[in-house]
Amino acid sequence: MSTPAYTVYGTTKSRAARVVWMLEELELPYEHVAANPRDPSVLAVNPSGKVPALTVDGTVLTDSTAIIQYLADRHGALTCPAGTLERAQQDALTHRILDEFDAVLWTAARHSFILPAEQRVAGVKESLRWEFDRNSTAFAAQMGEGPFLMGETMTVPDILLTHCCLWAGAAKFQIADPALQAYVGRMKERPALRRTFKRD
Repeated sequence: MSTPAYTVYGTTKSRAARVVWMLEELELPYEHVAANPRDPSVLAVNPSGKVPALTVDGTVLTDSTAIIQYLADRHGALTCPAGTLERAQQDALTHRILDEFDAVLWTAARHSFILPAEQRVAGVKESLRWEFDRNSTAFAAQMGEGPFLMGETMTVPDILLTHCCLWAGAAKFQIADPALQAYVGRMKERPALRRTFKRD
């Protein structure tokens, strides 16, 4: 089975980092267009102007989670097989991370610099910090022995959670739980992640 031609659009300061990291973990060849949202190069492949986008032999895929799960499935790595109970558990983790981490951070970003100034609610960020702290503490309490979320094998949720925790640090959202801090510390040592943040 031949490897498709991949091109990733979006800087590693965005959710495009998840896609680049996945490709680096899989050791696949790809081109990287480190463009900001609504850049002409992005608009040419994704009319919404959002990043990341991934072109696969001329077909455009959007949404970071959909893209990295496609790559994992396509190349049979960093995922449990579809139709298994383990995959259902993996997918549950994916959706929980998106709901409890990603959505909170994205709302904070929207009210910090994305929405028009007159539509931002500055006070909402304190509530979001409280919610993030509550969610991260509850999530950490249910983490297994590891070293990864699904046990001995790294999967898609590990990319999502680690990226959200790095995003949280940049946004000054505190991760207080020692177990979650240790997990992120381990993940930051992965060579593929280090290569990811040298791309832009």
